[in-house]
Amino acid sequence: MSAYIAPSQIAQRQLDYFSGKHVVVAGEIEDLFPVELAKHCESVTVFTTNYGYHRQLASYDQITTVFGAEFNQPVQADMILLYWPKAKAEAEFLLTMLLCKLGINTEIIAVGENRSGIKSIEKMFKPFGPINKFDSARRCSFYWGKCTEPPLNFSIQDWFKEYTVNYKNQQLIIKSLPGVFSHGQFDVGSHLLLDSLPSLSGKVLDFGCGAGVIGCVLASINPSIELEMCDINALAVESSMATLAANNLKGAVFASDIYSNTSKDYQFIISNPPFHAGLDTHYMATETLLANAPDYLNTRGQLFIVANSFLKYQPIIQNAFANCETINKTNKFAIYHAKK
Repeated sequence: MSAYIAPSQIAQRQLDYFSGKHVVVAGEIEDLFPVELAKHCESVTVFTTNYGYHRQLASYDQITTVFGAEFNQPVQADMILLYWPKAKAEAEFLLTMLLCKLGINTEIIAVGENRSGIKSIEKMFKPFGPINKFDSARRCSFYWGKCTEPPLNFSIQDWFKEYTVNYKNQQLIIKSLPGVFSHGQFDVGSHLLLDSLPSLSGKVLDFGCGAGVIGCVLASINPSIELEMCDINALAVESSMATLAANNLKGAVFASDIYSNTSKDYQFIISNPPFHAGLDTHYMATETLLANAPDYLNTRGQLFIVANSFLKYQPIIQNAFANCETINKTNKFAIYHAKK
């Protein structure tokens, strides 16, 4: 059994493409293939928007890792290895940003599962140069191309989508970058969660803040709270910061791998936690969030979360807090509440 995800396995079959190259790796990567790749090329720089993955790679001196919403560090590179992300718009965002930075004659290798929609790179890459499929295996595709017409410019501001949310006579502007949860709409689960909350005070954490909808509603209807918002994804952090600014609201927004960068004295932890990572479903981060929540709440702190009704989160909360109440429910969502 390979330690690598399927897209890495197909890249591993084609190591000759990387020989002598300075490679920037980006996209939906979840394994340590860049560490092996460094043995077969001149240098590897990983650009990731995932803070957890950035932390995982930090101990490997043979590669350089860059975490953020935008790749603006100096780099020597002549090849991009793009792991196709689940959001097509995010793939376009990454391609445009990296090609604009690296310029003409940059080679591109794109790998991804066929179900991820990687075939759309054929049309997406056309303005930049030729690209063709050279391998397929394990329901994945391997594309190689070359940039002959780089994008003229890249500004992250051009990639924000903007929409409005109306909640309890408050109209809020939401700004979100490609691939960020709640991209272009008010999530039904978040709405139900907000409907179920009491008035808040003290220090409040919006965990997994996405585009910042929940945190900004909380700050607008509870102006005295000390709001913190965190997410593992740099594009979400950037989106939430932009959403706060667009509504003249205050809050601290930061990247965190579950509780890695949070405080330990919240009055409220409030979350519409994600349960998707890449194309597959993962529950581990949310289960850790729930199981360890009491350690990050003050003596009378409270947890409120919304979850799909089929998810078995109630026993985890009950075990952590010795109490768990279902305070609202629809045929799709449940709102759970626990007190320390």
